[in-house]
Amino acid sequence: MRTAYLDTLYNLASKDKRVYALISDNGAIVYDKYRRDLSLQYLNLGISEANMLGMAAGMASCGKIPFAYTIGAFLAYRAFEFVRNDICLQRQNVKIVGTGAGEVYSALGPTHHSTEDLGGLRSLPNLVILCPASPMEVEKATIAAYEYEGPVYLRLGTNKEAEIYDGDYPFQIGKGITVREGNDVTLIGTGSIVKDILDVAALLEKDKIQARVVNLHTINPIDRDIILQAVQETGKIVTIEDHNIIGGIGSAVAEIIAESGSGVTFKRLGLQGFSNGYGTYAQVKDRNGIGIGHIYNEIKWLLE
Repeated sequence: MRTAYLDTLYNLASKDKRVYALISDNGAIVYDKYRRDLSLQYLNLGISEANMLGMAAGMASCGKIPFAYTIGAFLAYRAFEFVRNDICLQRQNVKIVGTGAGEVYSALGPTHHSTEDLGGLRSLPNLVILCPASPMEVEKATIAAYEYEGPVYLRLGTNKEAEIYDGDYPFQIGKGITVREGNDVTLIGTGSIVKDILDVAALLEKDKIQARVVNLHTINPIDRDIILQAVQETGKIVTIEDHNIIGGIGSAVAEIIAESGSGVTFKRLGLQGFSNGYGTYAQVKDRNGIGIGHIYNEIKWLLE
């Protein structure tokens, strides 16, 4: 995902001198090409995430399009006040790019995990939240963020995510995508865990269970129609996220279902506290109850 983002940003900045890359003293080496060719559109603000966002807001007020990039946990938590007051309240055209979504930085522990960011940020007015599920979707989401006039939070994994799409497809802010058809149960996810959800759906198919998989690449504004259609057509909804179940997509989907007055079997799968343990990304997800085996067993139990 990171490479897809950087390549897309490089292409955008090469064509539009208003586009700036701001970083907070992290991953500078991955910006080597950008820094070499577009040095006047590159700023390293050091370990000062809040100041970076304040500066980005000022640049946006002067007609620039800053993409402020660093680890998502440091943007969503440490700099929350600046996101709220300098960017969202003023509706500045700033693109906030957080890498390491969920528990992706598995070896660094919960201080580096973005597992409560959606809960805080989706409460902010004027903030579009994009959470792409694959490298191709990162490219589309980055372009969409560039074209959108206003604040955007782009939530990325790192650099090892698998592609989930076989070919091109339309990407639209606020419109989810059904990436697998099915009428027995609907599995809803966002971000890189969508690949795991597709793997679970393949396992369920062996049990004669046809699972629909919905990718909510936009958290705000959320696609109410695709959720309510799934409620009507499958009657069973499971949300799966690499995020705390409080405030994440499980909460967002539950709000929509509750307000619609629909009766439905519903389950939220995700973290129920801080993440535990260290290791590979797969190991940490498994340890925290959102590995593929855990997801499969929970869905089977729900259906039975």
